[in-house]
Order: sequence, then C-alpha cells, then structure tokens
Amino acid sequence: MSDEQLLQSRRNALKCMAYGGAGTLFVLAGGVFSPVDLALAADDKLGTARLGKPLFVQISDTHIGFNKEANPDVNGTLTQTIDLVNGMAERPALIIHTGDITHLSKPAEFDLAQQLLSRLRTTELHTVPGEHDTTDATVTEYFNRFGKASNNKGYYSFDHAGVHFVALINVLQFKPGGLGTLGTEQLAWVAADLKGHSDSTPIVVFAHMPLWTIYEPWGWGTGDADQLMEQLRRFGSVTVLNGHIHQIVQKVEGNVTFHTARSTAYPQPTAGMGSGPAPLKVAADQLAKMLGITSVSVVKHPRSLALSDTTIA
Repeated sequence: MSDEQLLQSRRNALKCMAYGGAGTLFVLAGGVFSPVDLALAADDKLGTARLGKPLFVQISDTHIGFNKEANPDVNGTLTQTIDLVNGMAERPALIIHTGDITHLSKPAEFDLAQQLLSRLRTTELHTVPGEHDTTDATVTEYFNRFGKASNNKGYYSFDHAGVHFVALINVLQFKPGGLGTLGTEQLAWVAADLKGHSDSTPIVVFAHMPLWTIYEPWGWGTGDADQLMEQLRRFGSVTVLNGHIHQIVQKVEGNVTFHTARSTAYPQPTAGMGSGPAPLKVAADQLAKMLGITSVSVVKHPRSLALSDTTIA
C-alpha cells in the first residue's frame, strides 16, 4: 500500500473527527445515549425535549494555566463553555470532566479551575484526572480537591436516573507517547462493581485517555483496555467517554459506543499528521474556527449519528 493510500485509510478509520469545541451534551432517549450539539441544546427555541431528557454534559481538557500561542486565553474559552451549559433551556443535573483540568498541576491552577467550574449551575460535578493533573511531585493536588468521591483512588462509580456511571483512572503510569494503563487492581474492582448490575442497565464509563487504540504511535489508547471491554460487552448499552486528544473521534462496536471529547483549550493535530501530539497553533483569526463545536443529530431509520461542524467564530 502506498503512503497516500495509508494516509487515506487512516482518515477513513478516524471518522467523525473535529477540532476544538466547547463540550458535548448527552441525552438518554429510548435507553440509548446520543451526543447533541451543545449550542443546539442551549437554544431556548429548539430545546431538547424532542431528543430526550438531558442527562449530563461532558467537558474535557480545560488546561487551566496554559498560556501559549495556541490559545493564550483558556480561561475565556472555558467561561464561554460554562455560559453555554448554563444557558441550556433544561440544564442537566450532572457535569462530567474527563481530565486535564489544569496544565501543570499547580495549586493556583486548581484553585482557579475550581473557581471557574463553580459557576456551573449543576447539582453534581464528577471528574477524573488527566496526566496534566498528576505531574506534581506528590501527586496530591488533584486528589486534595477532587479525591473524596474515589477515596483518593481515582476510580469510583455512582448511579443516576437508572444509569450506572464508572469513573476510571488511566494516567498514573503515563509516559510521554505511551499508552494509558488501568492496572490489575482497578480492573478487578470494575469486575466486582459491575457484577451486581443487570445486562439491561445502561452503563457510562469515563476516563481521560482513550479506552480504545486510536493511534498507538502517539499513545492515544490504553494498553489493557481490552480486559475492560470484555467485562462490558454483556450490557445492552455502553457509552465510553474520554478526552486527551482534543478532538472528536467516535466508534461503535456492538452495543459499545466510544466517544472522545473536544478540548475547551486548544486543538491538537489529527492522528499521524505531523511529528506528534502538541498544542496546534493556528492563525489568530482562525482559532475561533478551530474551537467550534460539532452538531450531532440522531437518524432513527436506521439508527445512526449525523455530524456537522459549528464554530464559535
């Protein structure tokens, strides 16, 4: 196969990919989760009643503390995201942040992040750490603020509206360019946690690094995720949410839907395009276009998702 054919094959495999973004609303309709354009959800004229009851919003990779050329105002783009969520006609009770809350794990960054996130008009905020949240020498700054739910383990579960949520951590053994790791202890905990739930229980799993291999040369995946997937396949509806790569990639395998979220901070290059993952600098007048959100519509016959890009420009 030629280099051009390999490139085209990669592009075809990474379907539904978009740069940037503000966040994704997930609604539960007929027992199935569907991602919905956050700007659409915030439109009072359209609302979300026809799509299903809003269940939660996923926000990821806010990178508070980042101030390089790719986006010197990550506080502003997070604030815009929060305004979108707060402006929804029917606000969801849950917000899920899938990691990299901060950029360098500094106390001041976490303090500012908490201050900004406190503006969210929501009942519950659930988080998992990204690798940027665990770079402090003692790996305690994240857990001092967000560790209570998991008893400082980083993984935990909870139930809401008949849905079972499983929060996982796969960044503690992170090495630049390497895959994420769940580890035997956490996998054993997942098995025990899921044991008491029926096959018909909708499951949402969220972690920072992708729980499927998107592009191994850049470490975009989790090395032992296959063991997790084996535990999840018996369930009729499983949604797996991640961040880390700052762009949307979706995949469906049987009853499992995989979805990586956009960042609110800055874009990253498409897998394999360039020397490696890094903040993607674009012309100043193009940044807003790269931080747009992706509209996702539900096509019922046959059931599928249709995507179109919307920017904040």
